[in-house]
Amino acid sequence: MPFDQNILRARFCYALSEMYKTEVPLYGDLVDLVYEADTTALKAQKSYCKDTCNQPIDPDTILPSRNRVERHGAIRLGIPHELSTIRRMFGIMGMYPVGYYDLSIAGFPMHATAFRPRKREALDKNPFRVFTTLLRMELLTKRTRQLAVRALGQRRIFTERLVELLDLVEERGLLSEEECEEFIKEGLETFRWHSQATVTLEEYQILKNEHPLIADIVSFPNCHINHLTPRTIDIDLVQRLMQDQGMPAKERIEGPPQRKCPILLRQTSFKALEETVYFRDASSGVYVKGSHTARFGEVEQRGYALTRQGRQLYDEILQRVNIESAEAKPSAAQYEEILQRRFLEFPDDLDQLHSQELAYFCYRLGSSSVTNGQQKPKTSTKLSELLKKDILEYEPIIYEDFLPLSAGGIFNSNLGNASQTKQLIQDAGSNLKEFQRALGESVKDEFSLYEQMQRESLEICGKLLEIEIEYE
Repeated sequence: MPFDQNILRARFCYALSEMYKTEVPLYGDLVDLVYEADTTALKAQKSYCKDTCNQPIDPDTILPSRNRVERHGAIRLGIPHELSTIRRMFGIMGMYPVGYYDLSIAGFPMHATAFRPRKREALDKNPFRVFTTLLRMELLTKRTRQLAVRALGQRRIFTERLVELLDLVEERGLLSEEECEEFIKEGLETFRWHSQATVTLEEYQILKNEHPLIADIVSFPNCHINHLTPRTIDIDLVQRLMQDQGMPAKERIEGPPQRKCPILLRQTSFKALEETVYFRDASSGVYVKGSHTARFGEVEQRGYALTRQGRQLYDEILQRVNIESAEAKPSAAQYEEILQRRFLEFPDDLDQLHSQELAYFCYRLGSSSVTNGQQKPKTSTKLSELLKKDILEYEPIIYEDFLPLSAGGIFNSNLGNASQTKQLIQDAGSNLKEFQRALGESVKDEFSLYEQMQRESLEICGKLLEIEIEYE
């Protein structure tokens, strides 16, 4: 019997979270803080209070199950072989490449995709996703590129047994329970932190001087997870709690402003820790003590997925925010004021988001559907008519993907953004073709996935009502 990808993905995500708690104890504190924030936020919502306001509230029993287990991780890869192999590894857990992210627009010599489930059912069971970047060698100066190629060519970030298991499951299409346990154990080694670098201290400084992210990618024996992100329902409260509890929180939340109808993705983090690393001394060959800053704790709040039209409006407003901010050089509080003011142009009402086709929605039978004994609609009926008569209802689809500029803001606040390759990166532009060649597969366009979810929900409603629904 084939193994269940959803269960394997959930088990791997849990094991990864437990490992990261031991490596970065502050991450465990952050998970507890998110639980506290969600509890407080739910108490403030009258729908959960009613006559039990003084009773304990447990977010685990109130929020959708996916909210409480939801994590996204981030890794940075160096060479195409690492990317193609990680694709195979994630594929076993039902995670596939979605979206192409050109991070040169945020000032980084990398491009990326997100490995995640694609179907709504799989996302509901466990939405674990990993934002995965690949170093762009052509954006490095010659000296650094030669050093990076040599160092990355000598490392193996996957254990031999993990590669054997990848071959095995691709050959026969299943894993035994014992092999699933092995897969999790061996897979964690790819993401485990190692404090002993693979480069000398002098080489590390060369890499770091060109760009801190290059040093993080090239200097270590594997692609250590650099953050693992729980999901909250109130990121503004999380931000305040981090500051109140003395966590080294970044100055502001990345992404759109706080809204009644949340859109896309909002993120914040505690800043990266300075960690002890041992580098080989080039002259003596012995290891010397140094430090590296890479791993941090991030939190996210997910909003509604925007249509292409909605995303265009979002990007246009954000561009105006960036132009105004570049001129004003505002503080974090002043930037937030600019953001709030500019985003008044973006409708903050669910009916407007639907009628103007700015967001994606899933449809379901409403209170006046034929299942409740009402008169059956005409064989072919317009969607607007079905909604008006409460035969159908809609709910927004959650955004499952990422924002490159927000990722850039998080990276910059944690690693610094000094770069000798600034001009190379600015002149780069995207290179989807080369990324897909390294990946060994095409990435799926995220908009088409949301469109498919919306369409399939309407098709299901049509079958239940035994009608054809006309989507205007």
